[in-house]
Amino acid sequence: MAEEDDDAPETRRASDMPLPGGDFRMFILKLNFQALIALGVVENPVTQRRERNLPHARMVIDDLRMLREKTKGNLSPEEEAHLSKALSDLQFQFVRVAESPDSEETES
Repeated sequence: MAEEDDDAPETRRASDMPLPGGDFRMFILKLNFQALIALGVVENPVTQRRERNLPHARMVIDDLRMLREKTKGNLSPEEEAHLSKALSDLQFQFVRVAESPDSEETES
């Protein structure tokens, strides 16, 4: 039986790290990242490719719009500004990507 070496460096995996939760700005960032992946602006970390899925991107943008309406008056000024900025940036990116001549959509 092999003995464990106390001097060996610890191996840490992503699954060992605690996940942040309950933070509104982090939630918006996660949705924003999801939309950027669907727009093909950033690489999908699972497939390691840029793939466009405009219907999925539209769904995430619509969800963020709905979230803004449903939380109106209940957010701090910083949270409201963060949500509005994320939404306007995504809407700009959506139009830019949708109007590009090489706009390739994948069906989901």
